[in-house]
Amino acid sequence: MRKIEKPWGYELLFAKTDSYVGKVLYIKAHHRLSLQYHKVKEETILLWSGKMRFIYGKEGNFKEKILNSGDSFHIPPGLIHRMAAIEDCVVFEVSTPHLEDVVRLEDDYGRNS
Repeated sequence: MRKIEKPWGYELLFAKTDSYVGKVLYIKAHHRLSLQYHKVKEETILLWSGKMRFIYGKEGNFKEKILNSGDSFHIPPGLIHRMAAIEDCVVFEVSTPHLEDVVRLEDDYGRNS
């Protein structure tokens, strides 16, 4: 298992194979991840604890959904999305193994793609 510190919290990479990746994300309350999309990577998240605003859609047509503990969301390639923690959040994420496939459109911490 590998812990990766992030400006919004951290992620625990607990599984990485040629077929899939498993992570646990800890997102501090009032922090949010980049507004981003993936060209190839496909992922599904499960909010284990906390409450978040999940923003998703296409450029110029974003929707927002409040996720509570137990809610999940599938993110296909090309879908623009962002997680914004209302409360401290623990998120399980499973995805294809394309870890470097992140196109950031906006980032609160000055990170580029």
